[in-house]
Amino acid sequence: MTPDQLFARLDALGIAHRTYRHPPVFTVAEAVALRGQLPGGHCKSLFLKDKKGGLWLVVALEEQSVDLKRLAAALAAPRFSFGSPALLQEVLGVVPGSVTPFAVVNDKDGRVAVVLDRAMLEHDPLNYHPLENDKTTAIAPADLLRFLDASGHKPRIVDLAAAAGAPTAV
Repeated sequence: MTPDQLFARLDALGIAHRTYRHPPVFTVAEAVALRGQLPGGHCKSLFLKDKKGGLWLVVALEEQSVDLKRLAAALAAPRFSFGSPALLQEVLGVVPGSVTPFAVVNDKDGRVAVVLDRAMLEHDPLNYHPLENDKTTAIAPADLLRFLDASGHKPRIVDLAAAAGAPTAV
């Protein structure tokens, strides 16, 4: 799916969105330097593979550290590692630097489990790349959840900042 096709899908779902264009960014640090005063929660997305071949998309605020070992324990998942660029392209149709929750529209077989950081959902709007890293699209948290549901991906909400023990999942 192209960004324009994504925007048409958001429109069809009645989801308000606003997109900002900028030079391509590949890291959180580059995004911070280029975005200026863009409001809302700025996010990162991690494409993970567990040791049994399960695929996961973890989405959190950009400043949130993600302890993969603790996260796997909270989700009762086997040990995580990062998915390869080839697998990312095959399953989500995006390249490294463009990973986004919007990419689940390309996961027609429902192979990817989506995990969202609870704290991220407290920000409005939320900012993600719209399948390419030269734009940022802002949407409301409730609309992100509606989009994921309409794409066949009911997310698990996890507290990645839990102070003690493993993060809690619901």
